[in-house]
Amino acid sequence: MRNGVFAKLCCLVFAAFMLAPIVVVVGVSFTPTGFLEFPPSGISLRWFRAILDAPEFIDGGWISLKLGVISATLAAVIAVPAALAIGRGRFRGREALLALFMSPLMVPTVVLGIAFLRFLTVVGLSGTFTGLALCHAVIILPFVLRLVLASISGLDRATERAAESLGAGGWTVFRRVTLPAIVPGILGGWVLAFITSFDELTVSVFIVNPSTTTLPVRLYSHIAQTTDPLVASVSTVTILFTVVLMIVVDRFYGLDRLLIGEGKK
Repeated sequence: MRNGVFAKLCCLVFAAFMLAPIVVVVGVSFTPTGFLEFPPSGISLRWFRAILDAPEFIDGGWISLKLGVISATLAAVIAVPAALAIGRGRFRGREALLALFMSPLMVPTVVLGIAFLRFLTVVGLSGTFTGLALCHAVIILPFVLRLVLASISGLDRATERAAESLGAGGWTVFRRVTLPAIVPGILGGWVLAFITSFDELTVSVFIVNPSTTTLPVRLYSHIAQTTDPLVASVSTVTILFTVVLMIVVDRFYGLDRLLIGEGKK
């Protein structure tokens, strides 16, 4: 009994520790003053209206949104065949190939940023949205790959063999049997990849230009010059967007099932 109470208390303390910074940011965004203040002395939407007078943040938000969608989709397109080869195949170099795809998680992001900057300069894509999307796809690929691999490892191949025995070709088996079974892993990886790309700062700082500056880089640049509640209001809108996205995903698919790669029952 005591252990159960202690465990619940630890969970509550941990949850409070995780949520405290978010509560502070949201509280500061409603302050009527021109400086950071928590708790706020009053409730005002002044700094939310100020977002409309700062088009650079709106443009950065649209760029981050488009970048997240494109790079996450590209990562999913690469991750599916790679996961099928690694999860099903038994060939020499399989472990090395998996380590290569997962390496962005092990290499410091500063090192990745410098490497991407040099590479994009060599191939002539420096400062372009295409180069930025390709770099983000590399960074977020491991998130999609891990969940797709989890879906494939739990897939019963008896259904595929049954389809083959009935005369279905390899492409038909993949399209009608394998792909629907691993869709939860693909969607779950896509959501995680999108969020990671949308929030990416360190690598983006090295490879963006004024026309492709993402929202996190805009916020970082703004904080470097001045600190006011405008940053908190933009962050609050981003938090709200993320919460709404999670609610929609959970409502229509089931967030818990999606993030562990299981289909909806």
